[in-house]
Formats: sequence, structure tokens, C-alpha cells
Amino acid sequence: MATTTAQDQELASALVQAMHLLQDLHAETSRPLGLTPQQAHLLCVLLGGPLGMTELSRILSIERSSLTSMVDRLERRELVARIANPADRRACHIELTPAGRALAHDAHNAVVDRIEALTSDLTVSTRRTLVTTLQTILSRA
Repeated sequence: MATTTAQDQELASALVQAMHLLQDLHAETSRPLGLTPQQAHLLCVLLGGPLGMTELSRILSIERSSLTSMVDRLERRELVARIANPADRRACHIELTPAGRALAHDAHNAVVDRIEALTSDLTVSTRRTLVTTLQTILSRA
């Protein structure tokens, strides 16, 4: 039976605190843009291209009914559009409109700018180590 060391707890605690900080930054940067953090996340995900509702639900970790409501609100604001899925008439893909793309870039850049401000004094070596470590953790998730 493995035991949890103080070092393990310190790492877990630091990662959880970082997660909360990033969630707070996301919320703080979304509000001035007139978006909830979840809406900003959806728009930023769609920067990679149109996605189906099932895939979006999985990526955003939300129920399909909640996603439908969110897409409805964003569609009324003309930030996203539903497009027919040529492979399945019953399904649709969600894509950004030009206004949605611009707002998604604004949301993304606002978070990146805040993170940059928090990490600007890190050395190149520390940044490289942090990026490599986080990429390793993320690849195992």
C-alpha cells in the first residue's frame, strides 16, 4: 500500500490552487466581455473549428441539455451558428460567427495576458520546465 508523502500533498495542493486561480482568472476576464466563464470556454473551444454537440458536451464536461441552452443563448447573440451535419441529418455542428470568433479571440487573449503578467518574472529555464511538466501531466489525463 502506497503512502502519501508531504511532497505528494504539496504538489496536489499546488495544482488544485493553480486550477482555482485559473478558474478565477477566466471568470474575471469573461465578465467584461459579457460572457460567463462557460460561454467563453465554449467560444474558445470552437476556435479550433466546428464541433458536434456530443463532442462539445464531452469537452466542456456539461450535460447536453445545459449545452443546448448555452448554444441557444449564444446563437441569439449571433456568436455561434448551427450548421447541418452532412453525415447525419439529425445532428448539427456548432460554429463561430465572425462576431463570435472575434469575441473568442478577445476572451483567449485576456486570459493569456493575465497569465503572462503572473509569470513574467520566471526565467526561461523555469518556464521550459513548467511547460514540460504540465504537458506531461496533461498527456496522462
